[in-house]
Amino acid sequence: RTFTVQERQRKYRRILSEVYQESLLVNMGERLSGQGIAFATGLLAGSIATLVLASRRENEGKQRHASEEDVSSSSPSPSSSKPQSASIQQNGDASQQNHPTKSSRLPPEIRSEMLSRNSLYFSSNNNDGGMDRITDSSVLIVGLGGVGSHTAHMLARAGVKYLRLVDFDQVTLSSLNRHAVATLNDVGLPKATVLCNHLRQICPDGERLVLDPIIKMYTGDAEKDGGMLEPPEGREKWDIIIDAIDDVPTKANLIAHCAKRNIRVISCMGAGGKADPTRVHISDLRSASRDPLATAVRQKVRQIGKREAKANGIKITNGSGVANGGWLSCIDDDSKLAVVFSSEKVVAKLADITDEQKEEGMHNFGAVDNMRVRVLPVLGTMPAIMGQALAAMALCELGGKPFSPVGAERVGRNVRHKLYQHLKSREKKLEDSLKPSLRKGSANYTTEGIYIGPVQIDPDDVEYLMSELWKNKCGLSGERLGTVLELHRWDKCRPASPSNLVLMSVKAAQKFEKDFEELGDGRKGVDAEVKRRVEARLAMCVLDAEDDY
Repeated sequence: RTFTVQERQRKYRRILSEVYQESLLVNMGERLSGQGIAFATGLLAGSIATLVLASRRENEGKQRHASEEDVSSSSPSPSSSKPQSASIQQNGDASQQNHPTKSSRLPPEIRSEMLSRNSLYFSSNNNDGGMDRITDSSVLIVGLGGVGSHTAHMLARAGVKYLRLVDFDQVTLSSLNRHAVATLNDVGLPKATVLCNHLRQICPDGERLVLDPIIKMYTGDAEKDGGMLEPPEGREKWDIIIDAIDDVPTKANLIAHCAKRNIRVISCMGAGGKADPTRVHISDLRSASRDPLATAVRQKVRQIGKREAKANGIKITNGSGVANGGWLSCIDDDSKLAVVFSSEKVVAKLADITDEQKEEGMHNFGAVDNMRVRVLPVLGTMPAIMGQALAAMALCELGGKPFSPVGAERVGRNVRHKLYQHLKSREKKLEDSLKPSLRKGSANYTTEGIYIGPVQIDPDDVEYLMSELWKNKCGLSGERLGTVLELHRWDKCRPASPSNLVLMSVKAAQKFEKDFEELGDGRKGVDAEVKRRVEARLAMCVLDAEDDY
């Protein structure tokens, strides 16, 4: 049964009158804990906000009804009967949607209730201001197909203020199995326009959600692209750029553009021909395994870097790791470029070339020149999952509550045990050598302020430190499991706890410990940028965090 607005209002009023009864409130205060009271308060606030919204809808409906009666005597022309959204769909111009009328502005209490669950999440653990950062952020999304449309959809729902949506393509019948919002009526319309029309229904207020659709192909050519990648007016750069392109050259060009300008970019690799959601990972580009698109993009990015380096007389070593410096380090540094990929082996190949394509020529079947022609099998769930993963990572970083993705590689039990024992042995030797210099009255600190004592991790913590925190690579040089890795204390004035242990290669560790002996602090010999990156990674450690449950 469908309830009318009046019936819903009566229902909310009845609930509110019951909640407001003094006897009920007293009873609730006696029985509920502090969390229960907070929940009841939230429920009451939600009911009030819903009632306000229902009243506004009713008033708007009455105004529309009165207007229709005023013009009912005149026969509208075919052009005047077309909805406003249809005209926007035709020309792709959604700028008029960003100038709110009085009826489209959302009252603060309504907007606050819409974002209340996200606000609770980002305000936990003393993370004040997280939601404010999201609602003042600007994000550029390039590619609005199965992946990008889901990312844009969730970012708009989560409160991101400015979204520039770039895609040259139109909605097709075959894209309906994976697009986030497109319907049969949208077939033939630009994807950017269709997405804007839908997102505007979620948030009609053009001041709180600014939509900037660009129906144009990104090429990487500054002259052709114009100001497509330029940040919004009044901002120095984008907070985050989302790469949801499925073409190798343009994908590599976008990544290179961001890396050179130190713009945070989160990129999605191949979603076609795969189905297993448990194989989806987030990592740096080099760690993306069993992904043909990631391999091709990695090679193309490196080609761009080598070509520029040759032109500038710079030599690039065989490994384009962190140790090389420069923008190419984004390949190994997920704090610059994070990629969402599936480690599942492709189980469905590209569709065969048809006789018609062979006869008329493959170049006549592409949407645009130099784009893939053969059809890629896509299960609609995989692009959606990967698009949501992009949105999750972007929101958590914007809200000041980033997470550290679990790496695809697992560390063997013997390796974990070996690293743990080596760490204990090394710390015990340091303790024995520095005991004579203990500060008077202290059992753990020397006169130089160095901490000595037992390590504060167990063997189970080693896997987290290696796989999740340090991604199985040296925190100083970027070297991987191909070399011998050990855990070393970063700040000798603090205990060997999870947030003070860095995974290092033998070579990097030897230099670090030598600098400690000669300079009094191994960190003094570490490059400033490497030191910043290491300490940012240590700050993400969750093993030392207090449990709120």
